[in-house]
Amino acid sequence: MRVLSDIASLRAAVRAAGPVVFVPTMGNLHEGHLSLARLARCHGGAVAVSIFVNRLQFLPGEDFERYPRTFERDCAMLEAEGVELLFAPDESVLYPEPQTYMVRPPPNANELEGLFRPGFFHGVATVVLKLLNCVQPVAAVFGKKDYQQLTIVRGMVRQLDLPLKIIAGETARERDGLAMSSRNNYLSATERAEAPRLYRTLLEVKAGNISGENAVAALAAAGWKPDYIEIRRRQDLAPPDGTGRELVVLGAARLGTTRLIDNVEL
Repeated sequence: MRVLSDIASLRAAVRAAGPVVFVPTMGNLHEGHLSLARLARCHGGAVAVSIFVNRLQFLPGEDFERYPRTFERDCAMLEAEGVELLFAPDESVLYPEPQTYMVRPPPNANELEGLFRPGFFHGVATVVLKLLNCVQPVAAVFGKKDYQQLTIVRGMVRQLDLPLKIIAGETARERDGLAMSSRNNYLSATERAEAPRLYRTLLEVKAGNISGENAVAALAAAGWKPDYIEIRRRQDLAPPDGTGRELVVLGAARLGTTRLIDNVEL
């Protein structure tokens, strides 16, 4: 595996490797990330992964400084998966000057996650566009676990006519149903035992046993601090149109100091 830290070397390596399928990450890898790399492999060509903790998508007071950075471990995991290229730029490489040009996502970026993390998707869309320009892949893989991010990236690629395909990877879960996430490492043992409740609650909403409003109340009664549990259309995350087709229930809640998100397609 070639580890590349500057854009010129990356582009030269991509040209030499041929068609590349790209998996962007912030590192602290787990089985969910590796499943995306395997999915990328299934779509042919070389696999390129990036590790970059993007300051632009962290709000003041969030966990940018303490976000887990496990670079040597991550490299070993990716090499074991046969990943050909790893792009691991320093912040000064992607942001050599203040990033005054930003991608402004559509209005639905101000709902759900965007309502509780204002400006988050401006940072996400901007860094994704920069990474896609750097790597220039034929396809890129994003996990469904970050469903709103996937939807916004798909729309950006479509509307800006970027010459690549966006591939969606299923959410990887622990045996008890908890969606795999780097932030799960923040949970105490007691919180980790409680954490699968979010997924179980979403399944209850999917089954029609409780409404989103009642699901929020149930989480709050269990000691969580829920932000939202809502049913939306998969395609654009607009409110349901009454047809009952192609829907997804999305949820976010804080357990202790750790904010967890998850979703289940209906």
